[in-house]
Order: sequence, then C-alpha cells, then structure tokens
Amino acid sequence: MDTQSIIEQLKEHCTIVVFGDSISRGVIYDEEKKRHSLLLESFSNLVKTHLSGVVYNAAKFGSTIVEGLQRLQNDVLKRNPNVVLIEFGGNDCDFKWDEIADNPGGEFYPNTDCNKFYELLTGLVEKLGTMNIIPVLVSLPPLDPEKYFRWVSHNSDQAKENILKYIGNVSRIYSWHERYNAAILRVAEETKTRLIDIRSAFLQTDDYTKLICLDGIHPNKDGHQLIAEKILLYIKTNYNFLLSTQQQTTAV
Repeated sequence: MDTQSIIEQLKEHCTIVVFGDSISRGVIYDEEKKRHSLLLESFSNLVKTHLSGVVYNAAKFGSTIVEGLQRLQNDVLKRNPNVVLIEFGGNDCDFKWDEIADNPGGEFYPNTDCNKFYELLTGLVEKLGTMNIIPVLVSLPPLDPEKYFRWVSHNSDQAKENILKYIGNVSRIYSWHERYNAAILRVAEETKTRLIDIRSAFLQTDDYTKLICLDGIHPNKDGHQLIAEKILLYIKTNYNFLLSTQQQTTAV
C-alpha cells in the first residue's frame, strides 16, 4: 500500500495498539507504597486523550520480544490495528541477577541474545508491513545504572561485590542496555521503519536520572510525560490529522 493510500485509510479510521513491556504498560515503582504499580498518567493514557482514533494497550509487565511474539495474534492482530507502537528490549537485555549474585563465576546469558533480538524485531516489523499495518519503533529510555545496580543487588554488600565480579563495573550495565537500543535503531534504519527516539529526549534533559524510578529502569511520572510529549510531537509533525480537533492547533 502506498503512502497516500495509508494516509487516506488513517483519516477514515485509526486503531493504534501499544505493544511492549512494563514501560509501555505504565508500570512505575511507587516509593510510598514500596511496590510497582500502574501509573494513571502513563504515556499511553496521555497520548490517548489527544487522539481522535482508538488506542489499545497490549503491553505486558516483564515481557520480552519472544513472549510478545507469542501473544501477537491474540493481543494485537485481533484488534485489526492500523498502527502498532513497538517497545521491547528492557527485559530482553536483562540477566538473572540473583543467580549471578549467588555464583559470580558462572556462565550466564541475557533473556534474549542481542542478535536474536535484532532478528525477531526485524521479522516483526516486516510481518506487520506485509499486513498493511504501520509499525512504529520506540527507542529505549536510558536506565540509571547506579540505581539499577542497587536494585538488582537488593542493597546487599555481598551481592554487590559478587555482581561486580561478573560485570566488572557498574557502567557496563548502561552500555549493555545501550546495545539493545542500538539494535532497535539498526532495525529502523535497515527496514525503513518509523522511529520515535525517546532515548535522545531523556538524554537531552539536564539530568535524565530524575525521570527514572528508584528501580533504575522504569520512567517515573515526569518521564512518562516526556515520552508522551515526544510521541505527540511526532504525530503532530507527521500525522496531524490524527489529533483531536481541539489539539491540532495546540503546540505540544
């Protein structure tokens, strides 16, 4: 389907499915309740209030791209979406940190190998494209390596020591996470898939760590606001007609 035909279709009706992990689901760490909970003002809910189309959230806490593909048919395709916003990688790059803390000399692997992640993500966007569904990739918000290190080590001095034996230094947590973000950017470039680079938006702030929860990986309320603004700016620039009438002339 050519670009003009897609635009005409979107003008007639637009269903967007948000597909990803807990970040897209709107999970934050609530410091008062001392547990993870759903944020009412998640970026998905904030964006939804500005659009004239329908938005479904099919993201799931803890999901890797492998698990996401297993529920693609039931959670995404059954909605007959015109657009699928894709955000995976944060769980794919993760390790079983408790096992590393117990045995730092062992051999461990991420939940999804980075090359496999790249291949599966490429396959996903290509599959959606053959179905005349617009895939839109979302880059990963940066994690806070210091917070995340404290979180996965449960603030245990022994766990910290053992995890450091395995990873070498805390900064490697950031660089490892960055590899998966680079894979997303590579897929976007090679497949000519639309990309909303929220990572850059975080890094361009004075201190992006203030936008990350205590667990070091989930954006907080202000972080979700920033993501929503970035997505709405993208829509305003490329698909202004998708904004509700009162929003089309409002600066994002």
